[in-house]
Amino acid sequence: MPSLMVGGTTSSAGKSLIVAALCRILARRGYDVAPFKAQNMSLNSYVTRNGKEVAIAQAYQAFAAGIEPDERMNPILLKPKGNFTSQLVVMGEAAGDVDSRNYYEEVERLKKVVEEAYTSLAEEYDVVVIEGAGGMAEINLYERDLANIHIARFAKPDIIIVGDIDRGGVFASLFGTYSLLPEDVKRMVKGFIINRLRGREDILQSGITQLERLTGIPVLGVLPFLDYNFPSEDSLNIDEWGKEGPVGIVRLPRVSNFTDFEFIRGYTRFLDLNSKLDGCEVVIIPGTKDTIADLMGLKRSRLGEEIVRKAGEIPVIGICGGYQIMGKELIDYGVEHGKVRVKGLGLLDAVTRFENYRKRTVQVVKRVRGNAVILDKIAGQEVWGYEIHKGVTEASRPLFEDEGCVSEDGMCWGTYLHGLFWNANVVDALGKFLGVKIKREGDWAEVIAGEVEKRLKLRAVLDF
Repeated sequence: MPSLMVGGTTSSAGKSLIVAALCRILARRGYDVAPFKAQNMSLNSYVTRNGKEVAIAQAYQAFAAGIEPDERMNPILLKPKGNFTSQLVVMGEAAGDVDSRNYYEEVERLKKVVEEAYTSLAEEYDVVVIEGAGGMAEINLYERDLANIHIARFAKPDIIIVGDIDRGGVFASLFGTYSLLPEDVKRMVKGFIINRLRGREDILQSGITQLERLTGIPVLGVLPFLDYNFPSEDSLNIDEWGKEGPVGIVRLPRVSNFTDFEFIRGYTRFLDLNSKLDGCEVVIIPGTKDTIADLMGLKRSRLGEEIVRKAGEIPVIGICGGYQIMGKELIDYGVEHGKVRVKGLGLLDAVTRFENYRKRTVQVVKRVRGNAVILDKIAGQEVWGYEIHKGVTEASRPLFEDEGCVSEDGMCWGTYLHGLFWNANVVDALGKFLGVKIKREGDWAEVIAGEVEKRLKLRAVLDF
């Protein structure tokens, strides 16, 4: 079956966004289309309906295609934990922690996993749109580059290379990437895209002409800087978020799944551990890849002291690891840090135990109960979310029927539900608390697809 591949000259060149747009465009044309990324490294993940974990970008690309996310769309996921270590997730299930050396020893086995996942999708869908990873021409990694060279050789897609002009040097990046590709992969390249232009397009024409002459490859078009909140994949994207919103999100050193707040990001600010809470009307402690390590760092910080002091004056909310941090005690039986017991912030009557490595990954629907500030405005209503965590928490005063915890005064509460702030009723409740009408983003995939279709000469790659 036909397939397309979007490779990049660098990380954050715009591959994820363009794959999402192509998925929507092809779906609108009547194709059954699926996204695919052989290997992703992302702090932010999503849980599918059958309880499997995939990178958030592939989930959003699936939504753009009008289908449910599936672990085959991201068969290998690496979730950075710090100290050159990542959690390895294979076909949606955590397989253990690896450093780069351990991981590269696994590559030959993982090639088969990637091939089987891709083949299964290709048999089910009319078109598969593949996203590469990082820069496509990492010449020191070609033999173990699952997400670029290996999948290109296996799937034999038409390849588009994207360069980010906002970083500068886009013509050199495109030409250099193309020139360094192995000859068999180079023959698959069908076009270039220049992304994130903030200025006038006409001044690029002489450069475009020379690039096309040097390579024999057409430039499919130029995309402007599209200021749409495509979900963030790693902590580098945090700098693109707001700086002055009334909702302060703690920037834990090992922060994860901060895409929980994409729908309210225009009302947020990230707080580093030296920050004060001046101007914050709500504080959120988000997820983390290492709860105990980030708890210890927060307790030693000025921000940690501020949060404990201000609790009761302003709402303090914990999501997943943040919920665990807000409890009375965390007990590790050797899963993360050997056998240790540490005191939490003590804001919630909850104790978390880490007894095994296995994670709970499941989508859930819960009904709001209790007197939690903000959520009290939607008491009795249902909310959707997904759990993805190690550790089991015992708590009094549940936030929902059987999950979460709320303090006696209702000002502090925590839950394992990622995606809570994707619910329209929760966003509306937060807006009422803040005294503003929070505008949730519309159908960003449709808007971006329209921009891409209008500005790019796609017939060169979409006429199957």
